[in-house]
Amino acid sequence: MEYRRLYQPGSRYFFTVVTEGRRPLLVDHIERLRDAFRLGISRYPFEVEAIVVLPDHLHTVWRLPEEDSDFSRRWMAIKRKFSAGLAAGVVNASKASKREKGVWQRRYWEHCIRDEDDWRRHMDYIHYNPVKHGYVSAPKDWPYSSFSRAVARGWYSSDWAAPVEILDATDCE
Repeated sequence: MEYRRLYQPGSRYFFTVVTEGRRPLLVDHIERLRDAFRLGISRYPFEVEAIVVLPDHLHTVWRLPEEDSDFSRRWMAIKRKFSAGLAAGVVNASKASKREKGVWQRRYWEHCIRDEDDWRRHMDYIHYNPVKHGYVSAPKDWPYSSFSRAVARGWYSSDWAAPVEILDATDCE
């Protein structure tokens, strides 16, 4: 099947990448994933503007260089580096013929960011994701996220999306 992807040099992209069968590998192998991203960035430069890593998937926003639009090559490098040395998952004949290990789902979700509002919505989605999945009560509490870096850049306050304490009526008397 032919997938149509929008390749725009210098654009920002939102991605969702999932492990095969939603195997909870990513947090358990976070250093391996960080190494894979470092290798991908060194070979094919790009900027990670935001990322959140959950046990079985990750979301990220990238900004590509002005003269480059090949995010597929970047994902190939990252996925290969991460998968090297990991035990293989369930691999059918099609995957085996392509030397896949069954660590990642073949495809991923990609969305070219249209404007600043679109960027903001995707940034919020990324940073709120661990709360949405019930891992933490506030984005600042999830260690596998770029949220603290976004706070340092002034994009968020440190208490963004934190639960609000409800006052008892007697507190107001």
